[in-house]
Amino acid sequence: MKPLARPALIALLLSLPLAASAQRQVFTLNPDMSRVDFALTGTGHEVHGTFHVSSGAIQFDRSAARISGNIVVSAASGDSGDKGRDKNMHAQVLDVEHFADVTFQPRSYQGTLAASGDSTIQVTGVFTLHGTPHDLTVPMQVHIEGDKVSAKGSFIVPYVKWGLKDPSIFILKVAKEVHIDLTLAGTLGSEK
Repeated sequence: MKPLARPALIALLLSLPLAASAQRQVFTLNPDMSRVDFALTGTGHEVHGTFHVSSGAIQFDRSAARISGNIVVSAASGDSGDKGRDKNMHAQVLDVEHFADVTFQPRSYQGTLAASGDSTIQVTGVFTLHGTPHDLTVPMQVHIEGDKVSAKGSFIVPYVKWGLKDPSIFILKVAKEVHIDLTLAGTLGSEK
């Protein structure tokens, strides 16, 4: 090996961990720009509402398709526009006194996450509702532009099957599943 080639090889080998760590990034959610919308069908009507995203950070590595982190939603922030219905939802269905947060912890993703522009991925993780973890896969549309990130996904929560109280009464029947639209927005940075 030539004398000049050896230092170049050593420099290349020393830079490999730096190159690998450059792939790890953090998507830090902005709670004011993120939200959870829900829709629940019922006898002759449909209820729409929102929940507030309290916090969240998602770490990911494009080179290894790894993802982790936590998204926290305040259960008590559920707002359907009807104070009586919301009071019942908070106390009787969600039991916010004992289960203040609903969380999602991503564990893996399938698909290609582009460094910029639009991507479609499937995120699999653990959705904890009413203190009980459930495996869940969420199809997500992700848009990255510079250090700005937005992600949207939709999924169904079979809340009655998962052990929450059915709020149906007498002739006022509601579906046993709720449709969720998740909108996340925030900034992208390097993992520290």
